[in-house]
Amino acid sequence: MIKVKLTENAIKVLEKRYLAKDEDGRLLETPEKMFERVADAVAQADKLYDKNADVAKTKQEFFDMMSNLEFLPNSPTLMNAGRPLGQLSACFVLPVEDSMEGIFEAIKQAAMIHKSGGGTGFSFSRLRSKGSTVNSTGGVASGPVSFMKVFNAATEAVKQGGTRRGANMGILRVDHPDIMEFITCKQDNAEINNFNISVGMTEEFMKAVEENKDYDLIDPHLNKVVGKLNARTVFDKIVDSAWKNGEPGIIFLDRLNRDNVVPEVGEIESTNPCGEQPLLPFESCNLGSINLLVMAKEENGKAELNFEKLEKTVRKAVHFLDNVIDVNKYPLEKIEEMTKSTRKIGLGIMGFADLLFKLQIPYNSYEGIQLAEQIMQFISEKGKEASAELAEKRGTFPLYEKSVYKAKGLKLRNATVTTIAPTGTLSIIAGVSSGVEPVFALSYIRNVMDNNELIEVNPIFEEKAKKEGFYSHELMKEIAQTGSIHSLKEIPEHIKKIFVTSHEISPEWHIKMQGAFQKYTDNAVSKTVNFRNEATREEVAEVFQLAYKLGCKGVTIYRDGSRDAQVLNIGKVKEKEGNEQTTQQKVHHDIVPRPRPDITTGFTEKVRIGCGNLYITVNYDEQGICEVFTNTGRAGGCPSQSEATSRLVSIALRSGMDVHAIIEQLKGIRCLSTIRQHQNGLKVMSCPDAIARVIEKVVRIQNGNGYKNVEFTEEEIEKITCVSDCAECTMRDVCNNPERQEYELGKYCPDCSKLLEHEGGCVVCRNCGYSKCG
Repeated sequence: MIKVKLTENAIKVLEKRYLAKDEDGRLLETPEKMFERVADAVAQADKLYDKNADVAKTKQEFFDMMSNLEFLPNSPTLMNAGRPLGQLSACFVLPVEDSMEGIFEAIKQAAMIHKSGGGTGFSFSRLRSKGSTVNSTGGVASGPVSFMKVFNAATEAVKQGGTRRGANMGILRVDHPDIMEFITCKQDNAEINNFNISVGMTEEFMKAVEENKDYDLIDPHLNKVVGKLNARTVFDKIVDSAWKNGEPGIIFLDRLNRDNVVPEVGEIESTNPCGEQPLLPFESCNLGSINLLVMAKEENGKAELNFEKLEKTVRKAVHFLDNVIDVNKYPLEKIEEMTKSTRKIGLGIMGFADLLFKLQIPYNSYEGIQLAEQIMQFISEKGKEASAELAEKRGTFPLYEKSVYKAKGLKLRNATVTTIAPTGTLSIIAGVSSGVEPVFALSYIRNVMDNNELIEVNPIFEEKAKKEGFYSHELMKEIAQTGSIHSLKEIPEHIKKIFVTSHEISPEWHIKMQGAFQKYTDNAVSKTVNFRNEATREEVAEVFQLAYKLGCKGVTIYRDGSRDAQVLNIGKVKEKEGNEQTTQQKVHHDIVPRPRPDITTGFTEKVRIGCGNLYITVNYDEQGICEVFTNTGRAGGCPSQSEATSRLVSIALRSGMDVHAIIEQLKGIRCLSTIRQHQNGLKVMSCPDAIARVIEKVVRIQNGNGYKNVEFTEEEIEKITCVSDCAECTMRDVCNNPERQEYELGKYCPDCSKLLEHEGGCVVCRNCGYSKCG
């Protein structure tokens, strides 16, 4: 068996999220064994069509393709193929009917899918609007947004097989009467946080926007006009909300249905969580991505794309994905029936930005756009040829007679062949850039150990830097401060032109690239259009309109830092875009704390402080943590100050103040005598810091999570000083710098504290593989 060439980071991600483990968390397989397990399981489908099929040969082809990192299937296939769960699909769409029974049936079905490792998409457009009459009860409907919160809560309660958390897409048609409430339902980042949301646009609406006209609102229950809104007003509201925190995205519904292969069967209402896979109700889809970087070859000292190798990989990948449909264990019988009736697959790519680096083509160039079209046209054509060959051997997809292909005389095994997914963790395994996104950073500090900073540098850039003679560890470290080389005088201009990063590329070029790939993609393209922080709403509006003109099927945007500052602005006066101001909020009512409960449960922990021992007791009842007591040991200390702190904390908790806000205020307060202690057990920096850490420990225990004490070395203690760049600071946990709050607000990874990248409505950490949608 060959040894797979993986980066240290890829191995770390595989061990944490993909490789099989026993009950005690010990690894049961290597990356090579994982690929062998997957190849063997997927190859078995050949026997269904040919009893004499050479399954061993197919298995070897599949294994070689994956172990050489030429192609990787979606995460559920890597995780579950050949294992008891056996659920291999990533994308599902479920219908939400306008009845209590239908709504909760969809919730139950979604829970089963999330448990098996998949993500779900929903259209809430069939639900009657808020305030509508419910004849069966004589009451009034609560509307789509209220039920989205129920779906969100159910998702929060279900962890996907211990490896992935559930993700959802929520779509509402722009002509639904509740559209204005939907547009703003995620302005609080803590609300509906397991959903990406998108407004379902129609061609009629977009024309009304251009002409500044009113359009009709349709009651889905009665199917009649119940009101009108000005299209440009609604469009501007969508833009404003997206500018604030990236939500909602937009989906062009008429375009999804224009490319609906079986329109007789039903209407496409929704997509998967990242927006790249439109599906009929109860359909699922299996995705996989070709690594374009390893498709490059050297000819006469110049890199070029090896189209012969690419074609072979496309054909093997189509065979692989079609087999997945047959060996898959579906979470619901209806899904198996619908999926096998259309046999949709979604073959995409990753490593495109790295390929451009290799070919010395700027991402933001017409040459880059032309290459994108050329590559995707080639993959689409060869993919359909491979699907047609499978159709000859295995038959067309069962709904072929009702499909648009019958009139064309094109016999295919799969109703769709191509999709471009975000490939967040898959691209980490492959060691390349994600999907069709530009690179986020050319260099970054991966971690700090024994005072040695380990610099992670894009390998193509590193190779070029050494060849051109400007490489040095110090320069790579300097680049890691921003991830960009744009402002560095030491680097030649022709290098700067090629090695551009996400935030150096204008939104216009982002959307042009998305449009280029969409031109030859059956389904859709997952792509995030990145804006600098100071971008205006007008620029966001221009991108939405450009996406419409260029034939995109949807758009997701993210303005840098837009999700980080929401909480920080409360209580401050800060200049915003358009000379707006957030003024200080004033509360004019008295808050009375609830009485101390008669019975409480709690924990007491002894903590070593600078002047002795501090005993901290944290008690709680059914409403949460309600009181804190402190006691000092015989060595003395500051009993009055500790008691005052604990009393104020107790009264704040019983007044309804958020426990995390209290922890935030106390954690990191320093006392020099405590910092310099050689401690065992819980490491703290002061009495208030100790109180915060014990409260935090109790919160985590209540939530069923583990807790690790923060360990401080003597060297770290000596260096507890604020630095301007929180991303490099090794002492964030004991820092009072307000910028640290960005870690809690979604800018940095909650697992390893590295910068998160936004792609396709989700976030992914290139360092540890953490990902989350919603």
